[in-house]
Amino acid sequence: CSGFIKIRLKFLNDTEEVAVVRPEDTVGVLKSKYFPGQENQMKFIYRGQLLQDQGQTLRSLHITDNCVIHCHRSRSATAPLPDPGATLPDAGGFPLGTENMMVPTVMVVLAIVWYFRFNYRQLFTAPATVSLIGVAVLVSFVMFGIYGQ
Repeated sequence: CSGFIKIRLKFLNDTEEVAVVRPEDTVGVLKSKYFPGQENQMKFIYRGQLLQDQGQTLRSLHITDNCVIHCHRSRSATAPLPDPGATLPDAGGFPLGTENMMVPTVMVVLAIVWYFRFNYRQLFTAPATVSLIGVAVLVSFVMFGIYGQ
């Protein structure tokens, strides 16, 4: 087979598949030839580098006969990475979003109330202290329920 090279495609479970390709073939051609319909799920790693440019030829990557390309299949198709030179449109509103700030805000308020409880005991009655313990436990359960998954 003149002009062809053999590449070993190695998977995470230590299985290998031999691919016969031309050095002029691109990463995208290799994916579509050996993983049809799964091109967006497949990630190739060669010499510790993720091969993201689908138009790059195997020759330009210095992939020669009997080289090993590590293959990883994602669980779901990933969207293409955004162009670093492109600017994102302004979403408006809060940059972090109010839903992202709710948990830290509740935790800070709870910490401040506990600070006052320990430093100004005369302001807190027994029912107020029990209520504070109850609120702290409730917030803890809610946080573990939301983020513990």
